Amino acid sequence: MVSTFNVAAVALGALLFWSCLGSAITRRILPATLALPLAPTVGWAVHSALALPLLGLTGFSQYSVIGLALLALVARFALTRTWPPAARVDALPRVPVWAVAAAALLALAPAIAILPKSVSDGVILAGPIYDHSKIAMIDEMARLGVPPGNPFFGETGGPSRLVYYYLWHFSAAELAAAFRLSGWAADVALTWVTAFASLALMMGLAVRLAGRASAAVWVVPLALAASLRPVLAMIWRAETLDAVLQPATGFAGWFFQSAWVPQHLMSTSCVVAAVILMSGLAARGVLQVLVLALLAAAAFASSTWVGGVTFALAAPVIGAALLWQAERSERLRLLARFAVAAIVTLALAAPFWRDQLAFAASRDVGAVALYPAEVLGEAFPDSLRRALDLPAFWLVLLPVELPAIVATGAIAAVALLRAPLDRDVGRETRVLALLAAVALAVSWLLASTLGENNDLGWRAVLPAVAVLTAFAAAGIARALASRAWIAVAAALVAVALGLPRSYAILRDETAGHPQPDAAAFAQAPAMWAAVRRHSLPDERVGNNPLALRAAAPWPINIGWALLANRRSCYAGREYALVFTALPAARRAEIDAQFVRVFAGEGSPDDLRDLAMRWGCRVIALTASDGAWTNDPFAASPFFRIVETAPGKWRVYRALAPGDGGYRS
Repeated sequence: MVSTFNVAAVALGALLFWSCLGSAITRRILPATLALPLAPTVGWAVHSALALPLLGLTGFSQYSVIGLALLALVARFALTRTWPPAARVDALPRVPVWAVAAAALLALAPAIAILPKSVSDGVILAGPIYDHSKIAMIDEMARLGVPPGNPFFGETGGPSRLVYYYLWHFSAAELAAAFRLSGWAADVALTWVTAFASLALMMGLAVRLAGRASAAVWVVPLALAASLRPVLAMIWRAETLDAVLQPATGFAGWFFQSAWVPQHLMSTSCVVAAVILMSGLAARGVLQVLVLALLAAAAFASSTWVGGVTFALAAPVIGAALLWQAERSERLRLLARFAVAAIVTLALAAPFWRDQLAFAASRDVGAVALYPAEVLGEAFPDSLRRALDLPAFWLVLLPVELPAIVATGAIAAVALLRAPLDRDVGRETRVLALLAAVALAVSWLLASTLGENNDLGWRAVLPAVAVLTAFAAAGIARALASRAWIAVAAALVAVALGLPRSYAILRDETAGHPQPDAAAFAQAPAMWAAVRRHSLPDERVGNNPLALRAAAPWPINIGWALLANRRSCYAGREYALVFTALPAARRAEIDAQFVRVFAGEGSPDDLRDLAMRWGCRVIALTASDGAWTNDPFAASPFFRIVETAPGKWRVYRALAPGDGGYRS
C-alpha cells in the first residue's frame, strides 16, 4: 500500500529542497541563530504559496512540478550571488546538530501513525488516519491539477469546486506528481517534514531566547509530553474524573496534534515565523515584506483557523504594539510596510478567503461564534457550570492538557520579559508572548460552527503551544545555567506528568486500531485498482458510504479516501457535512438513498439516480455489503458488470446515456 523506503527518500528530498530554498532567504532577513531552524518553514511557504497560482496557470503535471522546482533552485542560487546575506550576525549560539537529529527522530512518530500496519489477518490503521481521509484531495490534485474539484460529492451538471484550506495538501500533491507516489505516501512524507520543521523552529527560538545551545534539546521532551489525564485517572476513579471534567477532545499539545492535523501545524510554523519577521520589519528592505506576505498567505491557505482567524486577530495587536514601541520617525514607514504586506497577503490568499466566505454564507449557521470552551463536567450544576468554565479554562484545562509547558512557559516568559535582553531579542519575546496570549484567548472564547467539532478552539491553541514550548525550553536552560535547581526540578516533574499519556499515544499510533475489517481492508487495493481500470481520471465512482466503518476509531469511508484515487459521487455523511453546502435535510436524504442501495434495498429509481443524477460512472460492491446477496445493480438497465473477484467484490460500469464506454 505504502512503501516506507519511498516515503523516507521523498521526505528527505523534500526537506532538503525546501531548506535549500529557505536558507537563501532566511540568511538575508533573519538573525543567524534563526536562519537554518526557520529555513524549512520559510522555504515551504514561499515555494508553495507561489507554486499554486503558477501551476494553476501552466498546468499541473510531473514535468511542470519538476520544472518549477528546478527554476526555484536557479532563483535560489541567483539570489545568493546577487543579494549578500544580512549584515547583522549575532554572537548567539546555534542549534546543535545532535538536537536536529533528535528532532528528526521525534518527527517519525506522527509519520508512523499514518502508515498502514500489517497484522496476522490483514491491515489495520491508527486513529489519526481519520483526519488524513483528506488524502483524497491530494490524489485529486495530483491526478487532475488545480484548482481542485470536489472529490467527495458531485451532482451531474452541478459545480465541482473544492472549498477548503488545501495548500498543505497541494504541496503533498506536488510530491505525489513529481515522484509518482500515491497520495497516501505523499501525505506521510509531508507529515514528517511538517513535524520536523515545527520542532526545528521551536529549537531555534529557544536557543535565541536563552542564549544557550542547550535550550534546543529541551524542546524534545517538552513537545513529547502530553495530557495529565492518565495521572489523574490513577488518583480518582474514572466516574469521578468524567463527572468533574469534560471528556478529552482534540484540544491537545504538540505530540497529539502533529499526527492528526499536520496542515494546522505547518500553518502554526508559518504564523510564528511571520510574527518574528513582523518584529524586525522596521529594517529597510523589500524582501522582508514579501516573505512576510507569503508566510501569512501560506498560513491562511493551510488553516483557516490558525492562519486565518487566529493570526488575523493577533496581527493587529502585535502590529499596534510594534508601532507603539517604534521610534516616532520610524512609525509611518513601519505602518506602510505592514499595509503592503497585508495587501499582498490578501491578494495571494484571495481564492481561499473568497470561497470560504461564500461557503460559510451558504450554510445555515455562521462559521464562528462566541462560545467559551466547555471544561467542567456534570458534577457541577448547569446554572453554575458555564460561569465556572471561564476561569476553569486557565486554571484546569490548560494545566491538564498542557502540563509540561503552561506553567513553565508562562514563568519563563515573564522572566525573559523582565531580563536585560538584546533589543531585538526583547522585541521578539514580546511579540511571541502576545501571539500566545491571543491564541489562548481564541481557544478560550471562540468556537467554529460549520462542523460537529470545535476545530477553531482545538487548532487555535497551536501557536500558543509552539511559543510556550520555546519559552519553557529557554527557561529551563537559563535555570540550569544559574543553578536554580528547584525550578529545574519543578519543570522536569511537569514533563514527567505528561509522559504516561505520551506513551499511550505512541503505543496506539504505532500498533494501530484493532478492528474486524483488517482482512477486508487488505483486499481493498485490488478492488480499487479494478475501479481505476474501468473509469476515467475525472469520473466519479460509488461505493457503500458505510464501508469499512470499523477501520478507524470513528466511522468514515476510509477505504475510498486512501485507495480509490477517483472522485466519489457520494463519499459519506461525514464528508458531505464538511465539504458541501447542502442543507441538513438534503444531506440526510442523499445519505439514506446511498445507504439503502448498498444495503440491497434500493429501488429502480434509486439506481437511475446513482447513474444519471449523481454521476456514479463505476460502482464498487463488496461481499460485506447487504447488496451482495440482493444485488440491485445486476438487474439494473443502468449498469453492467465489468470485473469481479468471486466472493470478494464486483465492479459495475454505468450505461447511462452519453456514456463513452469503459476502458478494459
